[in-house]
Amino acid sequence: MAWDVWEDGSAYEPYVGRWSRLVADGFLQWLAIPPRAAWLDFGCGTGALSQTILARADPRLVIGCDRSAGYAAFAREQTSDPRAQFVVAELPDLPRSNAGFDAVVAGLVLNFLPDPLAGVAAMIGRAHEGGTVAAYVWDYAEGMQMIRAFWDEAVTLDAGARSLDEGERFPLCRLEPLRQLFTAAGLGNVEARPIDVPTRFRSFEDYWAPFLGGQGPAPTYAMKLPAERRAQLRDAIQRRLPVAADGTIALFARAWAVKGDVSGD
Repeated sequence: MAWDVWEDGSAYEPYVGRWSRLVADGFLQWLAIPPRAAWLDFGCGTGALSQTILARADPRLVIGCDRSAGYAAFAREQTSDPRAQFVVAELPDLPRSNAGFDAVVAGLVLNFLPDPLAGVAAMIGRAHEGGTVAAYVWDYAEGMQMIRAFWDEAVTLDAGARSLDEGERFPLCRLEPLRQLFTAAGLGNVEARPIDVPTRFRSFEDYWAPFLGGQGPAPTYAMKLPAERRAQLRDAIQRRLPVAADGTIALFARAWAVKGDVSGD
């Protein structure tokens, strides 16, 4: 889809990569995977989740894969840990481990798959019996405030933008559909929960500049607007946000996390 551009890791990081890293920390604490595990990070993007696994989970091996060669290369360049590998792979060709992975995870990926159930099935197929399959996605409908503010103002100025709004496009950005997806895939002991993290911006420019990077639906939409309409959108969002006296903007971001166990049936 033309609105879902994922190519430039250096532009993605200040947009949502920095906030995904905060979510990844809470996600790993919740999973509580034992040390020395082998992990597969499906849709690794710029490496936020993989790098957090390396720092927090004491893994034996982490393989990150992404369909974007640009993102996989960025993750590889930013990760010197010898336990990590980053490869380019489409869904049918996800990396395998002879013994199966202990944990197969996906951060901020499932919403963007044409067939999320097939995606979870592929993740299950890479884990060993008793392994963990888990994911998290942004709550685009309500809790990812930086993006929610963007689309609320964009739709006010341009009703046609509603079809691009991730809160409208992605049913999985809500708790129950995400839980039901993992249950439908045949995973056992399915649990889901919110993970909230603060998203504090130093200034409005710190908030707005990443939307000019062209990575993902909202920034791509912003950059396709004529300059005058983009400035109009910028001003509307600035009026909306809670800017403190020192210029900072304190928001929060909610992700929904889900996990399940792979049975041998």
